[in-house]
Amino acid sequence: MKKILFILSMLICGSAFSQQLPQYSQYMFNQYAFNPAYAGSNTYWEAITNNRYQWVGITDAPRTFTLSASGPLKNEKLALGGYIYTDVVGPTRRLGFQTSFGYKVRLSETIQLAFGLSVGFNQWILDADKITPYHEGDFYFSNGLLKTFDPDGKFGFYLFHDNWYVGGSIGQMFHNKLSFLETQVGSESYLEDHYYFHGGYNLALGSDWELQPSALLKLGPPAPAKLDLNLRATYRQMIWAGFGWRSNDALTAMAGFNYKNMLSIGYAFDITTTDLKNYSSGTHEIMLKIMFGNGKVAP
Repeated sequence: MKKILFILSMLICGSAFSQQLPQYSQYMFNQYAFNPAYAGSNTYWEAITNNRYQWVGITDAPRTFTLSASGPLKNEKLALGGYIYTDVVGPTRRLGFQTSFGYKVRLSETIQLAFGLSVGFNQWILDADKITPYHEGDFYFSNGLLKTFDPDGKFGFYLFHDNWYVGGSIGQMFHNKLSFLETQVGSESYLEDHYYFHGGYNLALGSDWELQPSALLKLGPPAPAKLDLNLRATYRQMIWAGFGWRSNDALTAMAGFNYKNMLSIGYAFDITTTDLKNYSSGTHEIMLKIMFGNGKVAP
């Protein structure tokens, strides 16, 4: 039985094959989801939701939902934020919540540096009713749900200007061991540290157009590194479209609409470039962002 739970833990964590945290094609709109230092980098509060339906056509493929909110306090050097998500893959479900505190300093008239720390928890749930055990009536799968509950945290920095930004963060910094039973002492599955490095630039092309390249590097050893490169074009800060590339994974097409610096809606479609393309018709992702205040839309 311990061997079965060990295999399940390895499948859930995916530590030998892939990174453990959810990924997004429209990451540039929700940088707070992976870097708590982003909170307070704008003059307004923002609430963002991402819904991702991955590898359509494959049974029990990942489905991810996130909701975050962040912004500055009355003392604009300080910022708060919060983040919740659920990630469902087959018989497994991961729930998470974190809240953060941020502080920023002005390095010059145009450049600021922010730091952020978030703490919270993760809960892994294994729905045994969706598993057919080798031995019918297996005691460990008779209660329906197996759960594990662990603390979690992230730390990051964010250096920004009106026209550019660079940042970095570390996630799953408590490096918890994953086990579903108190008697499961032999588990070798851990929540590995994840490192994120990201940057972007907002280039004005006349009075109507803006060009916005961005990049995100994700490291989750021993899994291979993942690099996202994206390029968007925005017309009158209202309509935007772009494309992206994710190493060893997919090509992305995206488009969206901004309404009066209050609302932003985006859609992305991933075209799988791995062998999964033989079984999947692609990945859909929807983003909704609401801004509270009079600040302009962040690049």
